[in-house]
Amino acid sequence: MSATTYVELRLPPSGVRRWHLDLAHALGRHDDLAVGVAWVDGPPAPARDLERLLAIESRIHRLPRAASSRVARHRLAHLGTRPPDSGRVLRLDLGGARVTSTRQWSLRFDGLAGEEAAAAALLAGRFPLVELVDPSGAVVASGRPGSERPGVTAAALDDVLAGCVRLVVAAVTGHSLRLPEGGTEAGGRSSPRSPAEQALRALATAPLRRAARAVLRTPHWRVGWRFVDGPGLIDSLQHPAEGWQDLPDDGHHFYADPFPIQVAGRTHLFVEDFDHRVGRGVVSVVEFDEQGPVGTPVCVLEHDVHLSYPFVLEHDGEVWMIPETSAAGTVELYRAADFPHHWVRHSVLLRDLDANDVTPFRHQGRWWLSATVRRGGSCSDALHLWHANDLRGPWTAHRGNPVVLDIASARPAGRVVEREGRLVRPAQDGTGGYGSALTLAEVVRLDPTAFEQRVVGRVTAGPGWAGTRLHTLNRAGRLEVIDGSSRSLRIPLPGRVRTLATSVPL
Repeated sequence: MSATTYVELRLPPSGVRRWHLDLAHALGRHDDLAVGVAWVDGPPAPARDLERLLAIESRIHRLPRAASSRVARHRLAHLGTRPPDSGRVLRLDLGGARVTSTRQWSLRFDGLAGEEAAAAALLAGRFPLVELVDPSGAVVASGRPGSERPGVTAAALDDVLAGCVRLVVAAVTGHSLRLPEGGTEAGGRSSPRSPAEQALRALATAPLRRAARAVLRTPHWRVGWRFVDGPGLIDSLQHPAEGWQDLPDDGHHFYADPFPIQVAGRTHLFVEDFDHRVGRGVVSVVEFDEQGPVGTPVCVLEHDVHLSYPFVLEHDGEVWMIPETSAAGTVELYRAADFPHHWVRHSVLLRDLDANDVTPFRHQGRWWLSATVRRGGSCSDALHLWHANDLRGPWTAHRGNPVVLDIASARPAGRVVEREGRLVRPAQDGTGGYGSALTLAEVVRLDPTAFEQRVVGRVTAGPGWAGTRLHTLNRAGRLEVIDGSSRSLRIPLPGRVRTLATSVPL
């Protein structure tokens, strides 16, 4: 946009929240934008029941109030209140004000204005469709920001509003986001809860949750595996009639993020290995023969921070791994010095970002990295891309980052595969909570300046895979693997595996 563009945030004086400050700061970091504020008539002040609910949940769950917290009007006093006499002016209505300009965009949650509309969607059991619309009603940008805690309104609202900052900034700076074609439709409860009902429910269930966590370790992920000839789950979208076999664990450890690889005719499965007693994950490996796993997973890589999602691949005659090191703010590349047990860090590919489930793949002679990046809000709804001529980099960020803002189809969930010339990427569908289902998205367009995908399938847990989660999908040769959640008893039960697959969420 022009260096003379003045962005006017149109706000009701009684409805200023922290996310409005965050938006002003994010826009102000762009040299070609000037940011101001206009105080306009809007909807009435938020109902006390909603504010009471947010306060109660924040206390019960020990949440720091963030994007949704009310702030005093003077916190925006540093912004101008009068547009310049010349240059472009873009007005952003964030509270339901009357349209006064052909250059006014309005933010809508399921077609309604105001954060209370976003909260109402969450209380109805769904994430709202967020749209920026112009005075004609045409959609300028759209997305479905989400949260890892959809059942806690205070946490989910904070995350959704943080996602709104990203959507608005992208649109204003010329990188308009669009919800993918074929994405998850809004669902929810048949009888939405009121803020008062949700507050009572939060107070009533808090002791039960504490008691359950005293007996159970949750979440406790588990890996399912099977041998298959021919098409797999990514093709059929159906769990096998014979079900999946579990990779056994001892109840103290859980295994997740399974990545199999065949090297020199042998198959090895790499997993996140999380020890509840330590509270941190490492990367472990177990070999598979024609009958199944040979022994139990053995640790092969540790770090100062939690490790997960051990993406392994062969390239240039070497075996490489990119584990998730988001807690360190890095994306790191490891090389197998002695496969599969000895790994050395080759380089740091990216720094100073919270990148989740980094997934490399090749497309039209170019290397790509995909990951969701957290910058406030959810770690699962904003898809970023980077490209390079070689796996070892240097890597260049896609010009449109984030290229997707969608809790149902952004976060990677396994290797990108090719099907009849089409790229299909497994993605996590977090509309029912973290890793609640698996989405398959076809990459329709991908180059350094554009990205487009459409959702072509969805797989959930169910009779073929007990529990409430389906999180990762991968295959190497005949070995196909998935993972999902269960619970582990804290009380020892000698002579049996102490994990329970269940469909009742905590």
